[in-house]
Amino acid sequence: MSSPHRHLPPVPVRERAACMCIHGASCSSFAPGHALHLIQARLSAATPSDWVDGIVESADAGTGVIAVRTLAEGELVELWSGAGAAAEALTGTPIALHGRYDVLAVGARRFNVLRG
Repeated sequence: MSSPHRHLPPVPVRERAACMCIHGASCSSFAPGHALHLIQARLSAATPSDWVDGIVESADAGTGVIAVRTLAEGELVELWSGAGAAAEALTGTPIALHGRYDVLAVGARRFNVLRG
């Protein structure tokens, strides 16, 4: 004779990783403005016609906010990155912004950004 088994409900699983960038560690989230996902980097590299050149007008490393003026349209675009893009993109730095996948290129570095 077997003993009756109690049904145990499944343990709830968190969908999102907690971001550690606000504590000074590297981002553990791939949400907009956090860590750059490998697929996001590959897709932006595979679609070169969606890159737009620009110049950094202002960057605040404390808040992660970057203001970029595009060269073609003259549009001011406000971006946020918790992964340290504002520390790399100093005022006057030339950048490239991928419009479809929201990737900011500062020199050889790539960052996931959130448009403000």
